[in-house]
Amino acid sequence: MSMTGYGASSFQLDNTAITVEIKSVNHRFLDIIPKYPRAFLFLEDKIKQIIKHYFNRGRIEIHIDIEGETFVNKSIVTDWSLMDQFIQQIHIAKERYQLEGDIPVSIITQLPELITVTEKEEKPNELQEQLLDCIKLACEQMLKMRLEEGKKLIHDIMNRVQVIRDMIHLLEERRETVVSEYRTRIQSRIEDYLEDATVLEESRLHQEIALLAEKGDISEEITRLLSHVDHVEEICKSNQPIGRKLDFVLQEMNREANTIGSKSTDHKIGVWTVTMKSEIEKIKEQVQNIE
Repeated sequence: MSMTGYGASSFQLDNTAITVEIKSVNHRFLDIIPKYPRAFLFLEDKIKQIIKHYFNRGRIEIHIDIEGETFVNKSIVTDWSLMDQFIQQIHIAKERYQLEGDIPVSIITQLPELITVTEKEEKPNELQEQLLDCIKLACEQMLKMRLEEGKKLIHDIMNRVQVIRDMIHLLEERRETVVSEYRTRIQSRIEDYLEDATVLEESRLHQEIALLAEKGDISEEITRLLSHVDHVEEICKSNQPIGRKLDFVLQEMNREANTIGSKSTDHKIGVWTVTMKSEIEKIKEQVQNIE
């Protein structure tokens, strides 16, 4: 499943239209960004639970817009007891310090403790039910989009995996030839350096050649690479979140490819290894978009 997607849904309640939009981009974890009026904060936990039910990874923004009449009834509440004390203290201060002048009304509005604005939601039950259903519909739309995008990504990854598999088979076929050529080249060099080849026992010479040839042998790396390729294909067929698993296996594949590149001096193997590493990097880029 891709981590990039978009979904939207809306509903009408009396003279008010409410629209829900949800969109997501790549992220290592699930990061939910609520962007809606304060009137809906009482539903925040339920909204997040719905999103977590549908998605495991991605940076997800959810927008809720209201057009028309609001469902919030605002009212002013005055703390008269506190205000009486406030005015009384001002009069005491005036007498104590011989201050003149009237008390400006503006000074009262500057103290939030004296006058506050409260919000009371109207029709909370009906609104809550329809809003949560609307969010589910938007999530389902985005889920469908992310699944479709994910299928395209998986298809691309599988094509690249096949290219890597082809490169591995070429390496495997070339390996025996390279080992044979490597042994011959080593033996030739040793004989060139020895004035008399008989000075070095033949068995000892073969041992030295075998040891040097073994250092350039890539059979183990090829075996592990084929195993990793099989693992990638197996993961891609899973219905579970696969992004992190793929990322780990690709790191192991890249490590084996680097080892092959450092071991071998053969030109063909070098070219195939570069191609293989390029495909691994392209897959890694695609995996960043997968949940």
